[in-house]
Amino acid sequence: MRTSNAAARRTIPVGEIRRRGFSAVDKALKRGPVHVLKDNEPAYVIMAEDQFRELSAQYRKTYLSRIRRSLKDLKDKRVRRVTARTLIAELGLDA
Repeated sequence: MRTSNAAARRTIPVGEIRRRGFSAVDKALKRGPVHVLKDNEPAYVIMAEDQFRELSAQYRKTYLSRIRRSLKDLKDKRVRRVTARTLIAELGLDA
């Protein structure tokens, strides 16, 4: 796997954290999330609280937007609720 220099600087083996403690990630954390390698594979991501809150807010906003669009589709009759049997029959997939 090929990584950029910026990504490599924010990647720390778990053993380094065991040896140096959390100070091993403090500096890298200022530049963004830190990827922790376990057995040379990405295993964890550590991020600052403000980064986590921003990510969570973006997720919530996207989630709510998708729910609103789905409800609008229902209201505008672009979708309808049917059983799986009805859908199979309508598609001619009866066995």
